[in-house]
Amino acid sequence: MSEQTAEAQPRSVLVTGGNRGIGRAIAEAFLAQGDKVAVTTRNGGAPEGALDVRCDVTDPEQVEAAFATVEEAHGPVEVLVANAGITHDTLLLRMSEDDWSSVIDTNLTGSYRLAKRAAKGMLRLRRGRIVFVSSVVGLLGSAGQVNYAASKAGLVGMARSIARELGSRSITANVVAPGFVETDMTGVLTDEQKALIKAQVPLQRYAQPAEVAQAVTWLASDGAAYVTGAVIPVDGGLGMGH
Repeated sequence: MSEQTAEAQPRSVLVTGGNRGIGRAIAEAFLAQGDKVAVTTRNGGAPEGALDVRCDVTDPEQVEAAFATVEEAHGPVEVLVANAGITHDTLLLRMSEDDWSSVIDTNLTGSYRLAKRAAKGMLRLRRGRIVFVSSVVGLLGSAGQVNYAASKAGLVGMARSIARELGSRSITANVVAPGFVETDMTGVLTDEQKALIKAQVPLQRYAQPAEVAQAVTWLASDGAAYVTGAVIPVDGGLGMGH
């Protein structure tokens, strides 16, 4: 009985970009476990049961304000899932300075800001889980996505450095690297493009957002207490060998 009670103890969970797609599925998975979930969005639309916090991760003051709001409502963040991300796809020779800097600032620098702020509370608690949502593109590369691939690859180095810095305080830092997932972002592709993508995936299908969420909730579970600095692919085998 005591083990069940410990397992059911709700934690303070923060998921960025949790209003749609993968982020929403992650937030819903933690809510289903009974955790206290806060979600950052730019324009609202958090899943039912989650605390909806408006935050642009490119603004350090908004990040600080978001954590203050979450801490007041749910206590110190015990699980951070840095998922917020954008794309500005174009070939290298056409890529503008803004195409580069906006993607890096949101996907990579934004994640740094979140992890740094979350780590303060986790160090005091002497426990914590940080999960960065990367992409198979960060490992494989993708034509037209130099900026996005660089930002997603950068999360791996960041997670592994944090894992080394904070491991002695029982804080883990890991990366989930999804492949192609059924979301609004992939919904705009033509049937021909989708068929070409599926042909490259050994499992011959896209992932469901919930399948990515399961990897994230596992990394935050007691069962993954000895896993840190890892990159967990959820890509149907697309990126294996990397």
